[in-house]
Amino acid sequence: MAPRVLVSDELSETAVQIFRDRGVEVDYMPKLGKDKEKLAEIIHQYDGLAIRSATKVTEKLLANATNLKVVGRAGIGVDNVDIPAASKKGVIVMNTPFGNSVTTAEHAIAMMFAVARQLPEANASTHSGKWEKSRFMGVELFNKTLGVIGAGNIGGIVCDRAVGLKMKVVAYDPFLSEERAKALGVTKVELDELLARADFITLHVPLTDKTRNILGRENLAKTKKGVRIINCARGGLIDEAALKDALDTGHVAGAALDVFETEPATENPLFGHPNVVVTPHLGASTTEAQENVALQVAEQMADYLLTGAVSNALNMPNVTAEEAAIMGPWIKLAAHLGAFIGQMTDEPIKAINILYDGTVADMNLAALNQSVIAGVLKAHNPDVNLVSAPVVAKDKGILISTTRQDKTGIFDAYIKVTMVTDKRERSVAGTCFSDGKPRFIQIKGINIDAEIGQHMLYTTNEDVPGIIGLLGMTMGKNGVNIANDPKVVETLESTGMFQQVKALQFEVA
Repeated sequence: MAPRVLVSDELSETAVQIFRDRGVEVDYMPKLGKDKEKLAEIIHQYDGLAIRSATKVTEKLLANATNLKVVGRAGIGVDNVDIPAASKKGVIVMNTPFGNSVTTAEHAIAMMFAVARQLPEANASTHSGKWEKSRFMGVELFNKTLGVIGAGNIGGIVCDRAVGLKMKVVAYDPFLSEERAKALGVTKVELDELLARADFITLHVPLTDKTRNILGRENLAKTKKGVRIINCARGGLIDEAALKDALDTGHVAGAALDVFETEPATENPLFGHPNVVVTPHLGASTTEAQENVALQVAEQMADYLLTGAVSNALNMPNVTAEEAAIMGPWIKLAAHLGAFIGQMTDEPIKAINILYDGTVADMNLAALNQSVIAGVLKAHNPDVNLVSAPVVAKDKGILISTTRQDKTGIFDAYIKVTMVTDKRERSVAGTCFSDGKPRFIQIKGINIDAEIGQHMLYTTNEDVPGIIGLLGMTMGKNGVNIANDPKVVETLESTGMFQQVKALQFEVA
């Protein structure tokens, strides 16, 4: 029986035809995504769901999706998909991370021109029969300093285009290496320096706890007087009320926004401001980008439903069906190791070295590598997935090295991940026992034995009395229950001080 796919948002006819040509039964209902009740009523009939941004794949919808195997998002953003719920349900979530990068970067450049020359206001004035040539006095981009916050895939393209416009480009990105910055022709700086120097600022970072309101009231006050700000990335990166105040006082000369904290944005304090250019989230809205992501998602979904091949998945690595049964526990371990070590630094990463010892060295290391790298990078960029992770790492100038070796210790196999920065190296190792459960066996050179739980706390401290009691009391006061005894390992360091390392599993009460 042929697999069935529901397309619940607008998708090109060419993309829909790909499903048919591949032998996949497809129902094209582009308005259904906005009808939550009807979608929930019929979703059980389908193996695949192809969407854009209108359809909301919630835990409630997934509860009815008894046959659903894959959700394909034509585009990069998956804010409308509950990925943890999908993972729990066993549903693969795919996106198309690179199909609209050029389009979004070009929109940012266009918005920069628009706010620099007041084009929308001048257009409206002229259409109304006025000829206000002296009213609209703009500024050149030539020789101005552009501050790029986030120099990844899209931000890197913006840097390239701005250099072509003969702008001076400074970039803030904690994971941008000096080598990559040099290749882009930009100067890497800290955020405060960027704010103080930039005539224009453009944002190209995901929305995370660390980046939310990155241009808040405090940072806006640090900007150069007369700065112009562009945001085609994510709503929530700018404190909109603070931006309005800065515009009203004249400290910020103009802003161009394609994204907003609340969307659809039918009301906003910035609407109607004479120095603000706004568009309704058009960053990816070109014929070429929409076609690219639509064709790509159709091919990916058809591949998975017909052959089991996985591409651009956010919750599953690329691995064949035959490998999955054997590699599953090791892929989970690799992700845990990467996620753990990725949280151990805020410094730019120069290299990630991955050692495979014993029987694991004979497995599909590409999938394992992707899982490690994605785990590391996800700590700072949740938009990274298992497929895009190596590309993002390359763009950031992070060197990836892999070493295989025969069994050397007491374990039949283990994986060791070492992260290198300018200041230090950090390492963590783990293995999988016969029961398939992953375990940490070494952290920063200290041997431990800790089963990996859903929530874990790792601490390093000097060997002084009362630490464990104080830690337990603090966690108790905050409603956190320690689920098993702490694993404590002590090692005498060259300083003569003892260090205690505890890997605790805990749960929120």
